[in-house]
Amino acid sequence: MLRRPRRNRKSEVIRQMVEETRLSTKDFMYPMFLLEGKNKKVEVNSMPGIHRLSLDHMLREMEECLKLGINAFDIFPVVEDKHKDKEATKSYDPKFFYLKALERIKQEFPQACIMTDVAMDPYSTDGHDGLVDEYGNILNDETLEILGSMALAQAETGIDIIGPSDMMDGRVEYIRDILDESGYENTSIMAYTAKYASAFYGPFRDALDSAPKSGDKKTYQMDPANLREAMIEAEMDEEEGADFLMVKPALAYLDVIKLLRDNFDLPIAAYNVSGEYAMLKAAAQKGWIDGDRAMMEMLLSMKRAGAKVILTYFAKEAALLMKNS
Repeated sequence: MLRRPRRNRKSEVIRQMVEETRLSTKDFMYPMFLLEGKNKKVEVNSMPGIHRLSLDHMLREMEECLKLGINAFDIFPVVEDKHKDKEATKSYDPKFFYLKALERIKQEFPQACIMTDVAMDPYSTDGHDGLVDEYGNILNDETLEILGSMALAQAETGIDIIGPSDMMDGRVEYIRDILDESGYENTSIMAYTAKYASAFYGPFRDALDSAPKSGDKKTYQMDPANLREAMIEAEMDEEEGADFLMVKPALAYLDVIKLLRDNFDLPIAAYNVSGEYAMLKAAAQKGWIDGDRAMMEMLLSMKRAGAKVILTYFAKEAALLMKNS
């Protein structure tokens, strides 16, 4: 007998009934860039449609997103050079604008899930995720104390999820212990588990002005050639107390997302990074691809691979499209 799979594709209604993977706004976490000051809205040149926002504008943007069903946000600080030093001391200063803004955001939108970033690079004069010695080495264990102070300061603002993106060995356990000992046992950790030394981060570093001042990040971020190594990182993060395992970037690493999904019970997050966003936007602006269709196909591929959470700059755009479709 000739099998005819096309019978289940013959109408929109049937295609919807047999659809194996469905996107929802509940899948999205929206990364946002916070500026110090008031009434500031500055587009990121390499990310059309994405802006650095002062708190007043960010609160309005979040309110719009919540109405669209986007309930989770990842907030990154844009730190001016005058606030940076070698040891990232502003990252745990309770008077710093980022920490004060997080408190305000949780007061305004207690129902929203707010994630924060733990790494030294936005605050560091060296632009690295860890402490740099006089010879240019990234010091792992010495960095942990700074990351712990940063994570605790963020937890004290009332946020929901800590996101250690630094890739230092042992940082999840170090942060988990500090949070638990300080009474923040309910603050979650989304570990940047398989964070690759990728070429797709350029626009993000433009947005935060956080590129390394010398060298690169290959001694702590993963080699793009490696797949099985992600299992080692995931096993460590799970054992150390992570609540989510993240793969970053997403589109070029769908096999890694699937590998972790197939081998771990923790929810898997995928970070649809700035370069993935920028290249799609550039091609769409040239008229080379259908931007809306390509965006939804890209996001669908991440969920199909096994991501329960998708961090994406397309979140609001995709939500609007889904609402109107």
